[in-house]
Amino acid sequence: MISGKRILTGDRPTGHLHLGHYVGSLKSRVELQDKNEVFVLIADYHSLTRGLTPEKTKSVKENTYELMRDYLSVGLDPKKVTFYRQSDVPAVAELALLLGMFVSVPRLSRVPTLKEVMRDEQIQQPSFGLLGYPVLQAADILMVGGQLVPVGKDQSSHLEVARELARKFNSEFGETFPVPDALITGEVLPGTDGQSKMSKSLDNAVFLSDEEKTVTKKVMSMYTDPARLHASDSGHVEGNPVFTYLDAFAKDKKKVEEFKKRYTRGSVADVEVKEYLAKVLNDFLSPIRKKRTGLANEQELATILKAGKDKVIPLAQETLKRARQALHLSF
Repeated sequence: MISGKRILTGDRPTGHLHLGHYVGSLKSRVELQDKNEVFVLIADYHSLTRGLTPEKTKSVKENTYELMRDYLSVGLDPKKVTFYRQSDVPAVAELALLLGMFVSVPRLSRVPTLKEVMRDEQIQQPSFGLLGYPVLQAADILMVGGQLVPVGKDQSSHLEVARELARKFNSEFGETFPVPDALITGEVLPGTDGQSKMSKSLDNAVFLSDEEKTVTKKVMSMYTDPARLHASDSGHVEGNPVFTYLDAFAKDKKKVEEFKKRYTRGSVADVEVKEYLAKVLNDFLSPIRKKRTGLANEQELATILKAGKDKVIPLAQETLKRARQALHLSF
């Protein structure tokens, strides 16, 4: 178990979190909070990089509180974790501006996740903000002196930009930033459509806040094995989202293995497996839903974020001061 590290992680406030977030990052954050100094960033600037509209900006506040409710409902503890809003810390924008001088446009254009976002969301030309997403992310990390950054396997390329920027800055202007390391966490959970990872924008997600009936409906319409037309047909377990979810959430591993054997030999219907998965997911989500309904109101959530802001601003100002001094910009 990792201990004694300063960790930065976070999410964009673009809507409710889903099971993919839990498997990919939330579970590990809960485990890390007991023995590390964990900062959780609500990346509201990052949420504006994929098309800026009045509707989107108006939704940021409510999405921020919904994100906080998701965090608290899965067990992240404000007594152990520092939660804060990106836009509450002005120094991050100036630090991102300075770091942007150290990286070329072609380098940012090669970041794999940028290409994936443009493909998935059908963006023909990225905004300056989207192209510079890894630079702002680097500023987020370096600003608080993050030593470890939990990332999914599909996000590690973003962190590599932060590592490159820290090394280049230190090499040319003296040791200023710790070079952050990636902490690869969790797995990529496929969407209910079976075609790609679970994503809010692709409408293939089971959300932590979904009601029992909603979860059941989504599970019963899930993609399985397209070549299996009858319950007596031999089916494939590998690459079948239903079994991927069972592996991730079912406590009774023996029962899951029995379902797999029956599925491959054609002695169980898809509907029976899905009914079991629906029960598994609802059992998992039940305590999360219960905790969520009793969570703090907006004023109490705002107080948690204010405490985080008050803690982070001095750290950010000190980091920016060191960077400015290294660049001979302090007069």
